[in-house]
Amino acid sequence: MSQDTLTITDNRTGKQYELPIQDGTIKAMDLRQIKLSDDDFGLMTYDPAFMNTASCKSRITFIDGDKGILEYRGYPIDQLAEKSTYLEVAYLLLYGELPTSSQLAEWTKNITYHTFINENIKKVIDGFHYNAHPMGMFEATLGALSTFYPDAKDIFNIESRWKQIYRLIAKVPTIAAFAFRHRLGMRYSYPDNDLSYEGNFLNMMFKTTELTYKPNPVLERALTVLYILHADHEQNCSTNAMRSIGSAHTDPFSSLAGAAAALYGPLHGGANEMVLRMLKEIGSVAKVPDYIKRVKAGEFRLMGFGHRVYKNYDPRARIIKQVAYEVFEVTGKDPLLDIALELERIALEDEYFVKRKLYPNVDFYSGIIYQAMRFPVDMFPVMFAIPRTSGWLAQWMELLDDPDQKIARPRQIYLGHRTRDYVPIDQRKDN
Repeated sequence: MSQDTLTITDNRTGKQYELPIQDGTIKAMDLRQIKLSDDDFGLMTYDPAFMNTASCKSRITFIDGDKGILEYRGYPIDQLAEKSTYLEVAYLLLYGELPTSSQLAEWTKNITYHTFINENIKKVIDGFHYNAHPMGMFEATLGALSTFYPDAKDIFNIESRWKQIYRLIAKVPTIAAFAFRHRLGMRYSYPDNDLSYEGNFLNMMFKTTELTYKPNPVLERALTVLYILHADHEQNCSTNAMRSIGSAHTDPFSSLAGAAAALYGPLHGGANEMVLRMLKEIGSVAKVPDYIKRVKAGEFRLMGFGHRVYKNYDPRARIIKQVAYEVFEVTGKDPLLDIALELERIALEDEYFVKRKLYPNVDFYSGIIYQAMRFPVDMFPVMFAIPRTSGWLAQWMELLDDPDQKIARPRQIYLGHRTRDYVPIDQRKDN
C-alpha cells in the first residue's frame, strides 16, 4: 500500500477505499465512489465558504497564515515593497518572473499607450447621479468597456488577450479618477503619460489649475507600496469571483466587473472604511480602554484585527505601518493614528486578543493613510481595485491555461420538499 494514500472505511457498509494524496489533498471526485448502492449519487463534501477546499492549482501567490508569510511568485512581499515598483510587480504576477530593464520598458510603454479612455465612455460616467458611489461607477464602467472592445471575447487569442490586459491595467486608474471627479463636479483631468503609473493617478485625481501636476514623491511612493501590497492575495472572495466568472469564458472586462463587485462588500474591500469609522467613533485615546471592554463583552467586533488566513501578524500590516509615518511627515499627523496605535498596543498585550490570534491586518492602517492623502472614504474600495486588477488578470490567465479547469458549478445539499402535486389556488389553505 502506498504511503501517499488515504484509507477510508465506510462504517455504513464496511467497505474500504484507498484514495491517492497529491500536494496534500485528495480529489473531491474520488469520494464519489463511496456509495451505499449503485444508484446512490456518492459521497460529497460540505464546505461553505471554501474553508478547506482548494478550487485550483496556482503558482502566483503563496501565503502561510500561521507564520505570517506572503510571497508573489516566490518573492517575499517586504522585499518587493521596499525595492520594486507597482508595474514591475504587475509584470511579475502576469509573466512569472521579474522583468529585465528592456522588458520593463516595453511593458510600461504598452500600459502607458492605453491610459486614455474612449470619449464615449465618459457618457457612461456622466449618466450617474452626482452622489453615486465611486465603486458603483467603477463596476458599471468596466462592464461597459466590454462593449467597446468586442475583440476581448476572443480570449484564446494570445495577442488579443494581452491587449486586454494592457487596456485594463492602464484604464482602471483613469476610470477611478474620473468617477471621483464626477462626484465633485470637477472637469476630468486627462492622463499625463510623462508621469509614473501612481503619479499619473494622483494627477488625474487632484490636478486643478497647474499646467503640469507634480506629485509629492513621498505620497507617490506610499501609493506604490500600497499598490504592491494589494496586488494579489491568493483565492480571496473577489479572486474567486474572477475565476468563477472567467470559467464561463467570459471576456476579462465583464469578469473584472464581477470581481470588483465582490470587492465592494464591507467584509472585503470595504474593510478599511469600517476601520476608519470605528476610529472616529472611539474619538480619543482616552476612550480606547472602554471600547476594548465593549468588544470583549461581545457588543461588536474590533475592525482591522484578525484575518481569515493570517493567524499571525499580517506581514502587509508591518510594512504599511511604517508607510503611515512617512505619509504623516508630509500631510501632518492624523489624530486617528494615536487611537490606532493605542488600540494595537492594548490588543497585542491583552490575552483575549492574543488567545484568539487577533492581530492587525492590512486594513487597519491603509484607511488612515488614504484619508491623510485626501482620498474620501468611499474611494477606498476603488483604491483597492486598481492594484488588484493585475492580480485578478494573472489568476484569470492561469485559469484559462489550466486543463483541469471547467465551468464553475458547485454542488448543493438539497433539503427541501420532493415531488408534490400542484394545488389549484382556490384549494390552498393559509398556513
